[in-house]
Amino acid sequence: MRVFKFGGASVKDAPAVKNLASIVSASEGNLVIVISAMGKTTNALEELIRLYFKRDEKKWEQFSLIRNYHDQIISGLFQNGDSIFSEIDTLYYKIEERLNRLPSLDFDFEYDQFICFGELLSTKIVSAYLNKNGIRNKWMDIRFCLKTDDKWREANIDWELSDDLVKEAFTFGEERIFITQGFIGATISDLTTSLGREGSDYTAAILGNILNAEKVEVWKDVPGILNADPQFFKNPVKVDEMSYREAVELTFFGAKVIHPKTIKPLKNKNIPLYVRSFIDPSSSGTIIGPGQDREYINPLPVYIMKEKQVLITISQPDFSFMNEKSMAWVFAIFSELEMKINLLQLSALNLSISIDVPEHGVIELIERLSEEFEVRYNDNLSLITIRHFTPEAIEKEISHRLVYVEQRTRRIARFLVKRE
Repeated sequence: MRVFKFGGASVKDAPAVKNLASIVSASEGNLVIVISAMGKTTNALEELIRLYFKRDEKKWEQFSLIRNYHDQIISGLFQNGDSIFSEIDTLYYKIEERLNRLPSLDFDFEYDQFICFGELLSTKIVSAYLNKNGIRNKWMDIRFCLKTDDKWREANIDWELSDDLVKEAFTFGEERIFITQGFIGATISDLTTSLGREGSDYTAAILGNILNAEKVEVWKDVPGILNADPQFFKNPVKVDEMSYREAVELTFFGAKVIHPKTIKPLKNKNIPLYVRSFIDPSSSGTIIGPGQDREYINPLPVYIMKEKQVLITISQPDFSFMNEKSMAWVFAIFSELEMKINLLQLSALNLSISIDVPEHGVIELIERLSEEFEVRYNDNLSLITIRHFTPEAIEKEISHRLVYVEQRTRRIARFLVKRE
């Protein structure tokens, strides 16, 4: 049994869905297929949620954009009268029903109750199209078997309960193929949760772990894992194989290859992960797995860009040292506000911390820190990480940039720079 995961780009329009069908039809054996929201639907839903939470009537225009986008895809795949139209209308009605309610005071809760519709729409459409074309499959609502806590927008899996429910639901007796959603789950009281942005990879890894998959295959619009994001760096090169450890390091530093939590469930059962191209399914792609877990000899430098950074520098007003007690207080504030630290640097008088630009700004954080410290900050920054750096790699990417913070270890060089 294998787990396939298809991201938004692989189902962005009707031709893309047809291409997915050709990949699935050529695949033998039992399959669980995890599918993300179509194209940029998650972004569009996030905008809808913001408008809804602000009680802005433009929410209806935004909903119409989402609806028209999916209707266009459906019209390219089905004929009038097919049952999929009524199934999709039911989902539209559920969105409208929520939009007509007043929002609660918890933005993250509202986010999870809306964001799931992207995956529900995409999987309904793909499942119906495959069945229509003789690729028999069963559609599954993952929320009834992937159970989590209620940490909205970044829920934690209840592994023991989910293990039982997934094994009970995904049985390969009469069915060879199951279609289900990535990114979402639900509490034991069936309130929808999400696993973190780009969490469909993680869903595929969870199902692979529980169902003891032979392999997990992530289908993307690139030939495999590249040593740099072509959006930011020139002439990227494909990496043919990678260890679990290397993959974890890259995702931790911000590489958008796979979701950061993806590797652990696979490593625990030595399940290999393949990153393959849906544009060229015959190509080998990149393999991440146990056979690749060895030391690197002359490794290729890997470049990672993390944009939208804020550098916050904290110091004692009376020139006292930044000691462990002071730092503990600072980290407690970051933890309370759920701010993830990307880089930190300590000197005698200063503690400098780089974080992603928060969704609601940095004002609350700065106000809290200012209760005890002097606080300065710089925004509009980027964090560049070069793993397996060389002097030439640093010279090429950093020499022309304004550097605010620089760090180097044995294998990793990191630079907080002014955005270009």
